[in-house]
Amino acid sequence: MTIAAAVAPPLIHIEDFHMRFGEKQVIDGLSFDVARGETFGFLGSNGSGKTTTIRALLGIYRPTSGVLEINGRVFSDDYGARLGYLPEERGLYKKESVLDVMTYFGRLKGLSRAQAQAFSRAYLDRVELADKADTRVDKLSAGQQQKIQLGVTIMNDPELLILDEPTKGFDPVNRRLLMDLIEERKRAGATVMMVTHQMEEVERLCDRIVLLKDGRAEAYGTIDEVQNQFGGRTVRLKFSGTVPESRLYRVTLRENNYAELALDDTVDEAEVLRELVGNGLVVRGFVAAKRSLDDIFLQVYGAAATAGTGVH
Repeated sequence: MTIAAAVAPPLIHIEDFHMRFGEKQVIDGLSFDVARGETFGFLGSNGSGKTTTIRALLGIYRPTSGVLEINGRVFSDDYGARLGYLPEERGLYKKESVLDVMTYFGRLKGLSRAQAQAFSRAYLDRVELADKADTRVDKLSAGQQQKIQLGVTIMNDPELLILDEPTKGFDPVNRRLLMDLIEERKRAGATVMMVTHQMEEVERLCDRIVLLKDGRAEAYGTIDEVQNQFGGRTVRLKFSGTVPESRLYRVTLRENNYAELALDDTVDEAEVLRELVGNGLVVRGFVAAKRSLDDIFLQVYGAAATAGTGVH
C-alpha cells in the first residue's frame, strides 16, 4: 500500500479576491498561492492592483469579498513578529542616526538592544555602510537609505518577506548585492513575495510568478510555464553592425552591440542566422531560448505601461 506524501499548505492563500472602491472594481476574482520556502514574483504595471492586494492581505484594507490568508488564517498583529514588509512608501526616522533607527526598529520587532545593535553593525558592514552608523539618516543618499530600510525589514529573521520594489533606484552593483541578500534569506528558509519590474531579478530569483492586469491574473505558474503559455522564442544576439528589419523576427531590445529578437514558434533559428549574416552582420553570439519575460511583459501591459520600469 502506497501512502501519498502530505503536501504542505501554502503560506499565502488568496482565493476569489474582489476589491471595490466605490464604483471602481480594482481586483476582480484574483486567486493564487505562495508556497512555503519559495520566492514568488508578484508582477504588474502601475495600477494593476498589486499594492491593493498586499494591503488587503496584511489587513490594511478589508476585502469586498474572497479569502486572503497567511499561514492558514486572516492576518493578525500576532503574526507581525514573523513578517518582514518593505512597503513601496519607505519610512525611516530621518533626523536620527542610522544605528539608533535600526536599534529602535529591532526593539519593536522583539530583539534586545544588544541583539539589535549587533545585527545592525554586522549588516552595515555587509552593505558597506559601517562608517555611516552614527550618521543621520537624512544625510544618506536614497540608495543608502534603501539599504537601511531592507536591513530593518530582515533583522527579525522573518518567516515571510514581502518586498515592494526592493532594488528600486539601485545601480547594478548594489542591485546585485541586494539580490544576494534576498537569496540568503531564502536559503535560510524564508518565503519571499517580491513586487518588481526588473525581469532580470525575476528570472534569477523567482520560483513562480503571477502577472496581474486590471485586477486579474493574466498568467500564473513557474517561469517555464508562463513562457510556454505565451509561446515563441528569444534570440540573444551579440554583433557588430546594424540588425536589419525582417519578417522572421521582431527586435524587442537593442543596446549597443546586443539585441534580443522575438521569434514565432514556426520560424527556423538557422534561417534567422543565415539572414543576419547574409545582410552583412558580424555575429559574435547567437543563443536561442524561450521567450523572454521582458517580451511577455511588453505583450501583456504594452510599451506605455513599462516606461521607466526597467523593462525595455
